[in-house]
Amino acid sequence: MSAGRTEGRGHPGRRESTPAPAAVRGPRDRGRDRGHLLVPLYVHPAVDPGAWEAAVRAAGRLYAVVVNAADGPGPRPDPALAAAAARLRGAGVPLLGYVDTAYGARPPRAVLREVCRHRRWYGTDGAFLDRAAAGAEHLPRYRRTVRAARLLGASTVVLNPGVHPDPGYAHLADVLVTFEGRWEDYRRAGVPVWTRGHPPHRFCHLVYAVPDRLAAEAARTAHERGAEVHCAVPGEGANPWRSTPRPVLGCGRITP
Repeated sequence: MSAGRTEGRGHPGRRESTPAPAAVRGPRDRGRDRGHLLVPLYVHPAVDPGAWEAAVRAAGRLYAVVVNAADGPGPRPDPALAAAAARLRGAGVPLLGYVDTAYGARPPRAVLREVCRHRRWYGTDGAFLDRAAAGAEHLPRYRRTVRAARLLGASTVVLNPGVHPDPGYAHLADVLVTFEGRWEDYRRAGVPVWTRGHPPHRFCHLVYAVPDRLAAEAARTAHERGAEVHCAVPGEGANPWRSTPRPVLGCGRITP
């Protein structure tokens, strides 16, 4: 979900043949009492301050906001972004720091360094690990990375392979993003049977290029497909996530 990516992602390492283990309750269920919107807010507060203020006003409806300075925390702290993040924290919005894992190709040390920078510079509560691998062969690496991120203070970890990965990934993170892509692709997407063994608040669907008139339908579709956490935005192009969600299922509008 980096700002430079525009299309929904296929994944050469994707596997769905591993039998689904039984769902596990525990610390990963902590998000069940949050709102349902996970908002990747990939626009700088100096460029669109209204989007950040709207997120503050919608605090009770948000699962979390993903903070992304520059496909990660950036080389140094950004004072304007830090101030905007502090306002969201003050309103009770959980913040997740964006970290690109490059489908398992980035060294874990580099990933964890960025988790730490997000926490130090922007006060994030957790980590949004983007471009996560989907194949079973990468499970040990992601298991170690998620455990280390928690030890570093990440109370919430979201993994985003953007597709349905091997079922084992559902036991690693608090939330698993099993779809990221365009609305037209989402309408035709399927859901594997193994997802039924896990509660809906453990899954998220991120959909862009959603016409305003279909925003409520996108939210209903996510719920019907077993994803309680979701986000649907009208944006397209190099960074569709610079736009913010439109009205969904009575939740109202978070844009000004």
